[in-house]
Amino acid sequence: MSVPIRQGARMGFYLMRQRLAKRDKFPLLVELEPLFQCNLECSGCGKIQHPEHVLRRRMPVEQAVAAIEECGAPMVSIAGGEPLIHPEIHTIAAELIKRKRFVYLCTNALLLEKKLGNFKPSPYFAWAVHMDGLRERHDASVERAGTFDKAVKAIKAAQEAGFRVTTNTTFFTHDSPTTVREVLDFLNDELRVDEMMISPAYAYEKAPDQEHFLGVQQTRSLFSAAFADGRRKKWRLNHSPLFLDFLEGKVDFECTAWGIPSYSLFGWQRPCYLMSDGYASTYKELVETTDWSKYGRGRDPRCENCMAHCGYEPTAVVRTTRSVRQALRALAG
Repeated sequence: MSVPIRQGARMGFYLMRQRLAKRDKFPLLVELEPLFQCNLECSGCGKIQHPEHVLRRRMPVEQAVAAIEECGAPMVSIAGGEPLIHPEIHTIAAELIKRKRFVYLCTNALLLEKKLGNFKPSPYFAWAVHMDGLRERHDASVERAGTFDKAVKAIKAAQEAGFRVTTNTTFFTHDSPTTVREVLDFLNDELRVDEMMISPAYAYEKAPDQEHFLGVQQTRSLFSAAFADGRRKKWRLNHSPLFLDFLEGKVDFECTAWGIPSYSLFGWQRPCYLMSDGYASTYKELVETTDWSKYGRGRDPRCENCMAHCGYEPTAVVRTTRSVRQALRALAG
């Protein structure tokens, strides 16, 4: 089992409390975006396509912490943009850790070694380094030569300093079952990162490259072939077994975007991290005033090819907790 025992126990207790309180909508993890600026310009990304005055903005520490406390989520993924550009990002992380939130700091790792001394190892903290393939594939994805080697070097430095290190790999139409296996084998067996997250790319409307996003059938074909030999069981994947089944096309779910909401400089994003139909000032307002019935495959054309974890992992997690068989399967790893 790749998820740390402390985190798994906390999440289990949290889910039990929501069920006892008969809440049907609650956050599992918040995608916190304290800035949009990045030091890369990836053509598959739709998060950096903002005017310059927006890219210069930085979320105050107090605002970031208040949003997480208001919603009550046990986990936070700090994204962006590139979070390490934010001059107080280490303070934001430290304040959330102080409140016993599990923090994943997403980074392309270009600044990781330089900023490493601002952070302290903690069971509540992990780096989440973007690794979109092996050297040639990764450098092509981020459109800058040398980034793969810098990321590998930074991961090793963080590991030597005692930090938990996880990775996040996004797959496009460029990828094949072979490239999926190659990068996950490398991360799992050679770099020996603690956990790995995988996701098919979502077709951001503002992304310059609109030609290489996977459709639903392409996603299912890619992952069912990559997992065909049962190899997924040996990889330390940071996903529930049911979500991996979903990627393979063995099960289908409805999206529960309220489970992994996004909070940015503009507020709580409707309906999710990937689409922007306005903002709410609080998580409560987001949940109560968003018409969730409008979204999902068959309802909104923007959702037709989405199989991203931010919409479907929460569904898989909730389903797991409501089935003894699936809960035992998840515990078995």
